[in-house]
Amino acid sequence: MEVNHELIDKLSLLARLEIKPEEKDKLQSDMKELIGFIEKLQELDTTGIEPLMHLTEEINVLRADEVKGSATRQEALENAALKNDAFFMVPKVIKK
Repeated sequence: MEVNHELIDKLSLLARLEIKPEEKDKLQSDMKELIGFIEKLQELDTTGIEPLMHLTEEINVLRADEVKGSATRQEALENAALKNDAFFMVPKVIKK
């Protein structure tokens, strides 16, 4: 695959990137290196090797959900700086 300024322009349009003209030469050399690396990987014999879905065999270890009691309304209100019967009171932050 030939990497030229036209290809960079096309890819930048598809990716919605704004690439400055002075950056195109650096991108062109970087893309050539990447394509060379991929072509080198194509030389490997991968017959009999199954594709990986995950890099490791580990799975998420999650704890079991346990229903536990929570603080009652009265216990929660005991720590409130301001309260009104069964509600917390907070300073007004929205002004009309």
